Amino acid sequence: MRVRYQSVTACAVLVLVAVVVEIAELCICANSTTLLHPQCLERERQALVKFKASLTDSSNLLSSWHGHDCCQWEGIGCDNVTGHVVMLDLATPYVKWSRSVPQIEYDMAEDSEDELVSSEYDYHFSDQYLVATNVNSSLLELEYLSHLDLSGNFFYPSPIPMFIGSMQRLRYLSLSRAYLSGRIPSNLGNLTNLHFLDLSDNEFSRDSNINWISQLPLLEHLDMSSIYYGLQVDIVNVTISAPNLQILSLAHNRLNVSNLDAFQNATSIEFLDLSWNNFDSLPSWFHKFEKLKHLFLSSNNFQGTIPDALQNMTSIEVLDLSDNSFTSVPSWFVELKKLVYLSLSSNKLTSMECSISSILKNMCHLKSLYIAGNKLQKESIGNNDFSTCIRHDLENLDLSQNEFNDHLPSWLGQLENLGNLYLHDNFFYGLIPPSFGKLLKLKNLYLSNNKLEGGFPDFMGQLVNLHVVDLSNNSFNGTITQNLEQLVNLQHFDVSKNYLRGSIPSSLGQLINLTKLDLSINFLKGIIPTSINQLVNLNRLDLSRNKLDGKICIDFQKLVNLSYLDLSSNNLNGPITVEESRLLVLSEMWYLNLSHNQISGSLPEHIGHIMPNLGYLILGNNLINGSIPKSLCQVDDLSILDLSKNRLSGKIPNCWKDNRKWDEINLSSNKLTGTFPSSFWNLSTLSWLHLNNNSLHGEFLASMRYLPYLLIMDLGENQLSGPIPSWSANTFPSLQVLRLRQNMLNGSIPSQLCELSSLRILDLSRNNLNGSIPRCIGNIQGMILEGSALSATSSIASGPALPPDSDWQAENVKEVVKGRELDYIRILKFLVHMDLSENNLVGSIPKEITLLDGLHSLNLSNNHLIGKIPNKIGNMTSLESFDVSSNQLSGTIPSSMPALTSLSHLNLSYNNFSGPIPTEYQFSTYKSSSYAGNPYLCGYPLPNKCGYLHEDHGSSEFEDGDSNLDKLEKWLFYLVIAIGFATGFWGVIGTLWFKKTWRHAYFRWVEDLADTIYVTTAIRMAKLKKWMMKRNRVVA
Repeated sequence: MRVRYQSVTACAVLVLVAVVVEIAELCICANSTTLLHPQCLERERQALVKFKASLTDSSNLLSSWHGHDCCQWEGIGCDNVTGHVVMLDLATPYVKWSRSVPQIEYDMAEDSEDELVSSEYDYHFSDQYLVATNVNSSLLELEYLSHLDLSGNFFYPSPIPMFIGSMQRLRYLSLSRAYLSGRIPSNLGNLTNLHFLDLSDNEFSRDSNINWISQLPLLEHLDMSSIYYGLQVDIVNVTISAPNLQILSLAHNRLNVSNLDAFQNATSIEFLDLSWNNFDSLPSWFHKFEKLKHLFLSSNNFQGTIPDALQNMTSIEVLDLSDNSFTSVPSWFVELKKLVYLSLSSNKLTSMECSISSILKNMCHLKSLYIAGNKLQKESIGNNDFSTCIRHDLENLDLSQNEFNDHLPSWLGQLENLGNLYLHDNFFYGLIPPSFGKLLKLKNLYLSNNKLEGGFPDFMGQLVNLHVVDLSNNSFNGTITQNLEQLVNLQHFDVSKNYLRGSIPSSLGQLINLTKLDLSINFLKGIIPTSINQLVNLNRLDLSRNKLDGKICIDFQKLVNLSYLDLSSNNLNGPITVEESRLLVLSEMWYLNLSHNQISGSLPEHIGHIMPNLGYLILGNNLINGSIPKSLCQVDDLSILDLSKNRLSGKIPNCWKDNRKWDEINLSSNKLTGTFPSSFWNLSTLSWLHLNNNSLHGEFLASMRYLPYLLIMDLGENQLSGPIPSWSANTFPSLQVLRLRQNMLNGSIPSQLCELSSLRILDLSRNNLNGSIPRCIGNIQGMILEGSALSATSSIASGPALPPDSDWQAENVKEVVKGRELDYIRILKFLVHMDLSENNLVGSIPKEITLLDGLHSLNLSNNHLIGKIPNKIGNMTSLESFDVSSNQLSGTIPSSMPALTSLSHLNLSYNNFSGPIPTEYQFSTYKSSSYAGNPYLCGYPLPNKCGYLHEDHGSSEFEDGDSNLDKLEKWLFYLVIAIGFATGFWGVIGTLWFKKTWRHAYFRWVEDLADTIYVTTAIRMAKLKKWMMKRNRVVA
């Protein structure tokens, strides 16, 4: 019984224990979240809510900030025990990404053409940030906050909130790139627990006091770069007392050497960025930085040789001396054997005491070497002795933009780890060494802009890791090798501007990762292989300026990523094949150039819908017919439309809208009809308008919109009628070329045209204009030397920003200069020309026209002008061509005209000029045709000789050569000769006649002279005869 009781008791105890354990487990499970991740305190949650209310969050970065547990909110970190908020990290996504990439790699990604990560990240995340002008001080409620990061947000124009200086538990504070301004509050010195402080990239006041930095003894990381918006910082009185400071950045502050004294005791520094300042030397104590591993001194004022202060810093691993004015590299430089990264780019290096090969020989662990943008020559390359290195770690080598003028060094093939090789823009010549075939890890190869020659390298096919091959602008010949199909990683292939022949290899179609293919400006022939359509990732294809023929076989259904297509200047034919029935949309296409081919057929009616993002459509110089599709009006991004020199007909659509991107419209040399489209005047950014050589008719609208950027308006060779509108500076303030030649315009020349101060070419010829030439014509500043030079280089003062000079290279205008019609293209910008010929203009040539001393050509021929040529025409010193033929001008040729020493073409024919033709300077070179039809002109080269001038009401009569004046001159001439002869004759003969003693003495002297001559001759002849006899004996 007792045993049973004990058993029952034991069982009861076991059951009780089991129940207790189960209850405990249930309690633990129920509260596990609370124990491991305690919820934030309500007071602190409310503080964060108030802080959020002071921000504008259009990017929804704080979308997770809802609910009771703020510890689960994005950017919030809580203490795992107490639940207090200890971290507030609201750095923008872009800032977080840039921090994840090491600075050196990030800089290289920005410079590298094939790395698009940075730009893509910029595009997607640059607009994600918070905005606030007055941050709520509720953050003070977060008493245990030790980490605060607000980097990358937009707080302009707010200063740093004063309450931050009271958050004394902060160990980490970053306010970089936050657009903060004003003075830096000195109470930041109260944050004595700070280990990390970053105030970089803001716009603080120059008078900010930063002495408080000396009160932060625990600092390990200090970034004060770009804090003063380019103004010089005064930190002379600052003393850094942080013994553990490891990272210091003072870039972009225009510091000088004396400012560095504040940091001479911070010998624990390992990372020092002093780039973009005004340093021209280093202090003598600089060698104290014995632990320094990363040193950035780029973009300062260093000159001459590299400072000796760096000689003993053998622990340094990263050294950036780029963008200075160093001229030489000392021999001790090779002793910096721990270097992993070295940049000497963009200096003025002309020599190196240690060659490039010796640097690589001693720095076996160097991974990146950049010496681009200097003036080094072949002596700096060195030999190929790498025996001291078991292996080379070099991955990046940039020697571009120097003046080596030598063969490519074959020892480069020994750098087996090389991934990026930049040798472009040098004067390397000869063949690519076969040793390059050993660079099996090579990813990017840039050899463009050299003088390399020979056939296309066969070894290229074995470099299977290649991503970029740029051999453009060299002298390679032969054919493109067929073994490129092995380069499956190739993304960028550019062999443009060479002498490659043969056909395009079909094997290129196997490079499925290719995004850019440029074979332009070669001598390739044959058809475009259909295998090109397999390159589904291709976004840029340039086959222009070759000898390709056949039809365009581009399958736009497959190449949907194509954004740039240039097939211009070939012999391609057939229609543009785009099957509209499939509702194809090429949303990526923005540049399409098929000009200078033999393409026929009509344009797809819905081309604007097929390519909705098209920016450039260039189809000029083809055989395209039909009408201009109205769908082009709907393309929002269209900037350049060139359909010139085709067979287009019908009316120009009048539906153009202002997308604020328009630059050029060229519809010239077609068969277009109808009136001038009034909607063209809506295109506020238009710079170039060419509608010449069509059959447009009708009158201009009286009112037109202000077009501030318009430079060329060419409406010549049409059938436009009515008067010329009163265009002025209020309409076209930047207009430089106005060409209305060969229309049916009537009325007078409006005086408002004189207000077009930038005008350099004015062509109103071959119209029905009447009236006189406006006297204000001399006010056109663009035709005056000083104003002409100004408008040739820049826009008018306070005017709009005009296109760069390079844009003029593609513009052309036909003008009659020096009696010939010339097509001005590359020098169009420098031509200054006025042509008012073949009209019905009356009156005299205004004397004010002589103020246009920058004018190169002036044509006023075939009008009804009267009067004289202005006397001051000699002031037009730039004049090269002057034509006033077929008018009713009279008077003499002005005496100032010979001063026009540049005048090579002169036509004064068929007028009523009179008087002598000048003979000075270039006037002796003109042909008689320049003066034909002027019966009263005389002198060379005309047969008429100039005689006595008789003027009667502006006319002149000349007598024959036997006029009284000529007879008097002849009689005087004969009389002088007679008097001279008589004087000479009787002065000698008369004396001998009347003086007998003189006569006898004279004749005796003559007889003695004759005897002397006879005797002398006889003696010399005897001596000559005797010498001849001796000579004959010797010979015998």
